[in-house]
Amino acid sequence: MSKTPIALTMPKFGLAMTEGKLASWTVQVGQAVKQGDELADIETSKITSGYESPAAGTLRKQIGQAGETLPVGALIGVLADADVSDADIEAFITQFQAEQAPQDDAGDSSARASGPQAVQVGDYNLNVQESGSGTGLPVLLIHGFGGDLSNWQLTQEPLAAHRRVISFDLPGHGASSKSVQDGSLTALAASVAELLKTLDIPKAHVVGHSLGGGVALSLLRDQPDKVASLTLIAPAGVGKTVNADFLSGFAEADRNRAMQTELEKLVHNKALIGRKMVDAVMRARRLDGARDALRTITAACFEQDKQKDALLPVLENAKVPVQVFWGQEDAILSVEAASSLPDHVATHLYPDVGHLPQMEKATEVNKLIESFLEKAEA
Repeated sequence: MSKTPIALTMPKFGLAMTEGKLASWTVQVGQAVKQGDELADIETSKITSGYESPAAGTLRKQIGQAGETLPVGALIGVLADADVSDADIEAFITQFQAEQAPQDDAGDSSARASGPQAVQVGDYNLNVQESGSGTGLPVLLIHGFGGDLSNWQLTQEPLAAHRRVISFDLPGHGASSKSVQDGSLTALAASVAELLKTLDIPKAHVVGHSLGGGVALSLLRDQPDKVASLTLIAPAGVGKTVNADFLSGFAEADRNRAMQTELEKLVHNKALIGRKMVDAVMRARRLDGARDALRTITAACFEQDKQKDALLPVLENAKVPVQVFWGQEDAILSVEAASSLPDHVATHLYPDVGHLPQMEKATEVNKLIESFLEKAEA
């Protein structure tokens, strides 16, 4: 229990997040909680996520009200031992609001960049977001088919507490160059290797989701000296099949309603797919060359409902630590592929989760990744 009051503030779930809505409190004033207990639900334009208690204690004050939108860092509540006086709680609130007003990114001690930067990488111009610093090896995050660096909005910030973390838009995606050469996993992996060289990173922990998982496996196959460990989330290249209807529907959708239908296939909890997310994906799809890039990648990597790349031998021969996350309700790349993983691969399967465990189970996935990285460097 905490004798000294602890400030509960509006969290920063994503790099672009500046404010959040306190959707509801899940505990009442006077209720004792343990560290990690969920205190409230926070809504952003992208997702709803639980706010976990930073320590054991008693919820003494609810300052933020359900339905209220507040800036990141704003005081929403106070946690303390039940024996702390009400006067001390009020004094703490007054002092916090006077001396510790919400800060913008310029005051962030983790040396994060203010936003994505354009980086010339060989023949590509890639959109790159860097966060964090520290003694740990850097982490490189590789998103999936049709995605962009925002797919890591709930991942990059937590992992950046002790190390440099880089996310970026793959060629053909987001704000990066729309040229993808032949669109193969091998070509995309070569662009990733060139990015690491450009950023002067000899070796990194690599985290890849979906198509990005296939890219990560190809990087390990082709340039193993650049990979310190591998974290794969519903990776391509492990199983044999893919949801071909999703690939075509996602690439070709030209109306918001059609795009929402495709995006909802990515998650078990359909409520995660909001209007702003649909709008953002549609804006990206309308950029010159965006659809052609996805068509090229589809033709190179898939043949109807079959995956062209068989990368399971890369895992079987891996000399670095590997872990895999997979949602058991994945409608894009079937979780059945996880049954063929080698015994040395740490495997985490989640019921009631779709193709995006890093969003649907963000807190659990982040903790497991951080623990995995620490063990890999021990």
